[in-house]
Order: sequence, then structure tokens, then C-alpha cells
Amino acid sequence: MENEDCIFCKIINKQIPTEFLYEDDQLIVFKDINPLAPIHLLLVPKKHIRSINDLEDSDTTIVSDLIMTARDMAEKMSVNKSGYRLFFNVEKGGGQEVFHLHLHLIGGWE
Repeated sequence: MENEDCIFCKIINKQIPTEFLYEDDQLIVFKDINPLAPIHLLLVPKKHIRSINDLEDSDTTIVSDLIMTARDMAEKMSVNKSGYRLFFNVEKGGGQEVFHLHLHLIGGWE
């Protein structure tokens, strides 16, 4: 299920050129174009889910895949030892700007 107006759906469908740092059947990972830290990755499920509030019980594996992939990407980006932060922004009041579920991984500060 996709949303034709969603920028992340367009990235997933390769309508907007983006370098994927990781891709599997469930999700993609790419760099945030407006980074908040030296390392700022977005982990995005391929299934269009509007926000955390729209998760269904059947989406449990998607959430766990996002977190486990974030752990692996932190190691790949060499921030697993120095430390990093994972967060979801939920709804406009929680800072969500793109209404397609995504997990931020930020780190790399000295």
C-alpha cells in the first residue's frame, strides 16, 4: 500500500533518486537531507504507514526490523561504540514532517 503524494513512497519506488545505504524486502535506509548530526539516517518501511499512531498489530515485525536494522547501521557507520540516538517523531506536534513512519538514527558527535 502506498500513498502517491508521499515523498518517502516516491523514494522507495525510485521516482526520486536517493542513495540507499541499505535495502531489504521490508525497509530502506538513506541519509537525511537536513541532518541534525554528523550521522543522520532515516530508516523507512516500504509499507506506507502514516505514523506510530497508525500501526496495526500485524506491523510488529516492521517495528522490530527498523530497530534491529538501526543497530546494524550504527555499527556500519562506526557510531555503535561512541553512541547514537534513535527516535520517532509522532504527528505534527511531535515534530513529524513526513507522514510516513520512519526512524531517525543520529550520532557521530565528538
